[in-house]
Amino acid sequence: MKYGIHFDVMPRFEHGKVGFQWCDGCGTVILGDSCDVCSSRGRRFEVSKPGDLRPAMGRTVSVLKSLFERHFGVSHFLNNRLVFLNKVAGEDRTDEVVFQGHVIAALRYDLRARDFTLDLKLNGARLLAPMASKGVVVLEHGTGHLKGKNLPGRAVREVKGPFKAGDPLIVIAGSHICSGAARADSDVLRSVDKAVGVRDVGKEVLPLAKRKASWTGFVNANESHIRALESKAVSDIRSYAGNNKEPLSLSFSGGKDSLACYGLLSRASQRFSMIFVNTGLEFPETLRYVRDFAHGERRKLLVADAGTAFWDNVGDFGPPAKDFRWCCKVCKLAPLTELIEGHFPKGTITVEGNRALESFSRSTIGFVERNPFVPNQTILNPIRKWRAVDVWAYIWYRGMDYNPLYDEDYERIGCYLCPSCLESEWRTTANLHPDLHGRWDEHLRQWAERSGTDERFIGYGFWRWKVFPPKMRRMAEEMDIPMPHMRSDTLELKWVKGVSPCLAGGHSAEGVLLVPRKRDFSRVVDALRTVGKVKHSGEYEIALVKTKDSTLKVFGGGQIVAVGPTPEKARAIFEAGAKALLRSQLCTQCGICLRSCPTKALRLDDGIVVNEEKCTSCGRCAEACVVAHYYDKLVT
Repeated sequence: MKYGIHFDVMPRFEHGKVGFQWCDGCGTVILGDSCDVCSSRGRRFEVSKPGDLRPAMGRTVSVLKSLFERHFGVSHFLNNRLVFLNKVAGEDRTDEVVFQGHVIAALRYDLRARDFTLDLKLNGARLLAPMASKGVVVLEHGTGHLKGKNLPGRAVREVKGPFKAGDPLIVIAGSHICSGAARADSDVLRSVDKAVGVRDVGKEVLPLAKRKASWTGFVNANESHIRALESKAVSDIRSYAGNNKEPLSLSFSGGKDSLACYGLLSRASQRFSMIFVNTGLEFPETLRYVRDFAHGERRKLLVADAGTAFWDNVGDFGPPAKDFRWCCKVCKLAPLTELIEGHFPKGTITVEGNRALESFSRSTIGFVERNPFVPNQTILNPIRKWRAVDVWAYIWYRGMDYNPLYDEDYERIGCYLCPSCLESEWRTTANLHPDLHGRWDEHLRQWAERSGTDERFIGYGFWRWKVFPPKMRRMAEEMDIPMPHMRSDTLELKWVKGVSPCLAGGHSAEGVLLVPRKRDFSRVVDALRTVGKVKHSGEYEIALVKTKDSTLKVFGGGQIVAVGPTPEKARAIFEAGAKALLRSQLCTQCGICLRSCPTKALRLDDGIVVNEEKCTSCGRCAEACVVAHYYDKLVT
């Protein structure tokens, strides 16, 4: 069986290159061993890791055309030819642009300028040199070594403008063609000491292919590879489902990956349910698409509806962040667990569109995964080793209608205000849905004002992180924006003293956890019962917790005093107490902790209520609780 590119070892998220093959005759990437149309084995080209190649579609192509037209006065070369994108690391959106089997540019969204920019690569300069009407600088002969040099204006013989400092350039020096960047505006270029920066140097132009190409041609060229992917995935699903009795279900988000999984599952079995989680933050296009798709396919659609859960809780937790997406458990997991418990009391095998190349956290997923929060749900990941280009090839091969948002320059489809979406996509949302954009933008600005956060945090997207990564810190420094170690929210942990030796023996830790008071002290007491045996005074709002070898005092004002025989145990019981305090006041009543409790010791009644006789203080409820995990961010 012809299978093309092998995935015995998945590409890792690190620097380096990944190889692909390009068919010059058919004008398309080859995903298998050879082109199915002309039998060519293709020409090798490389992109940066992890190599999750995807097609450039709809408005994305329009963006590219506008940039090439702006900088070089030409864009017709993109007409009726295939363009692919490869996501690489950057401050926001950064994509390598693959054309004719060469990386010709990098498409980048500049957070400072709040606009798209184009970084021209050497092969892009070689391609455009014969046709560009601007953005070209011709050097005098005898310039010497060029790569990496900043050349003075006196070295310039001819300028094809206009262009601005920082714009990409095609630099021609005799027989050499170079990619470069302007160090000054075109009208003063010849009069400055640093006029042109040269990046890479090459020879000979790249001819523009005469053969046009289409996505239909792309599918035809890769049909055997697509069929092999389908055959393997369908066989895997059938094999697992045949050896297990649980009913089948499909997690259908409205995105491309879940759509591909629908195609696979519908060929593996005719008996399955479609599950859609309406987070309350979905795009209108997604809601319509999911409904219409299920209706058109005559499939039963089960909807887990989060209602207003996000807006009910965002005041307590603050804006969700890339490194603290509390909303996923509140708006996705909580309604999903309730739905599965109601419709699949004996469990279900759920097919999901998780792919290893989507993120570092998913890079090691297996075919079979257990949902740690839903004990009766088994997850199958049949496309875990697929690339985005494989997914799109399969969708087009099977002629399935996809979410129209992909044609609007969205790379991923999810909640419209997700912190994991790109700032460039957020700009698109502002144009498509100014009402949705405006509501969240206004909330962010009010949050910034209340928390004393610089308003520029909103405009430049800093709200997307709880703890800021180096790239965002560097950007803040460049723009003279005050940057705290951690994003300011309504919660705060202040240490009175860290873990230190106690005069009475052992070690102690003391601190104050400032948390909004939503419930009375009896709920604090209940939550502490998951830590150990509790004695308390409601009048003075003091709770004393004892475990086998440690003690804990928690006060109504948020003071926490922990004592343990070792530094590690003192720290552990302090953490357990802090998490209990958080859970008592910020419980969203999602019910996830109830399903995680092996002894059924928990119930909800405007917060957590604990049956002391059943509770074993195993800690599983805290492990499953999104509120408890807020502690990890407070001590980062």
